[in-house]
This record gives sequence, C-alpha cells and structure tokens, in this order.
Amino acid sequence: MDKDRLAVEKQLWNEGYKHVMGLDEVGRGCLAGPVVAAGVIFEEGVNIPEIRDSKAISEEQRLSLAEKIKTKALYWTVQEGSLSEIKELNILWASIKTMQKCVESAQPAPDYLLVDGNRFTTSLIPYTCLIKGDDKSMSIGAASILAKVYRDTLMKDLHEAYPEFGWESNVGYPTAVHKKALQEFGFTKHHRTSFKLGTAKKYGQK
Repeated sequence: MDKDRLAVEKQLWNEGYKHVMGLDEVGRGCLAGPVVAAGVIFEEGVNIPEIRDSKAISEEQRLSLAEKIKTKALYWTVQEGSLSEIKELNILWASIKTMQKCVESAQPAPDYLLVDGNRFTTSLIPYTCLIKGDDKSMSIGAASILAKVYRDTLMKDLHEAYPEFGWESNVGYPTAVHKKALQEFGFTKHHRTSFKLGTAKKYGQK
C-alpha cells in the first residue's frame, strides 16, 4: 500500500490549523543559477496522491503535476534567491531566506509551516522540519515539484545563450561536462563565484 503523504497535514488540520504551507527549495548544490523555493497551501480535503519527491518522478510527470497543483492549491508561490544573496549570506541561509520569501508573500497567511530538511527559522509561525519531507508530506512534495519545474525551465532557457555548459540536462549541477566547460570557457554572470568553480577565467575572455 502506498504511504499516506497527507498524514502530517491531517493531524494539523485536526488540531485546527487551516492554512498549512509546505516549503521546499532546489538548486543548493548547483554551480550556476539561483536557488529556488516554493510554498504551497492546500485546503483540507484536497488530495493529489501522485505527488511525491520531485526527483523520484519523470520530467513529464512533474510538468503535468505542476499544472494540477497550481489549479488545486489554495495558494502557491515560487521565489528566487539571487546570486548576490547566495554570495552575501552563504547558500544555506540564502535557501532559508528564499523559503521565508514564500511565507511572507502568502495570501492567506499560513498558520503552520512544513519545511523540507532540518534547518529553518522564523519567529512568527509554528513550523516542523521534516527530513526527506518531500516524500512524507503532500504539501512539501508539491512545493518541491513547483520549485524544480521553475528552476529547470529557467536553466534550460539560459542554455540557449550558453550551450557549452550543458545546462539543458545538468541545470547547473556540477557534472563532468559542466566542470570541463568552466575550465575551457570560464565562468558566466550566472555562475556562483562564491563557490569553487575551478577557474578564474571569465566567459568570453581569450
């Protein structure tokens, strides 16, 4: 029998919470592009059983589910953490700040947060961190799908201008192709210069 990915939400709904937001981020380990977070609130009773960890389903399934999530969610948002935020705060805190942006933008305001992973901070709203939460909570799983679809699309669009780096398939992660291209062509304005890129050369320099 498939696991109940609504068990945590049901408990919170039963406790009287009405606007439970699932939060997740993608792209922390990438060498290029922003970190992206999403937040999703479902009304009590909504169930999309196909939702699970975005990395465990195909791109076609993610695209289809993303549209379904946007239609059925009471509220959803996707936010970016910029390269300057990553450089200024470090990647962990930039990721947390980007998830906080999702909370701050929400209408209606969430009254409980379910956060993927083990690190978060807010003084305003009660929250629970769930390790591998994107496979335990439908709300977090939905957020992981929206964040990944948004970020993958962004990186594939950037690939058109910088085809050397293989972003259409690696979406900014440090694959062999990506690292070799960095050494050969240098880093672009979309690379995270606070990360170890293995090159000091700027893209376009001879």
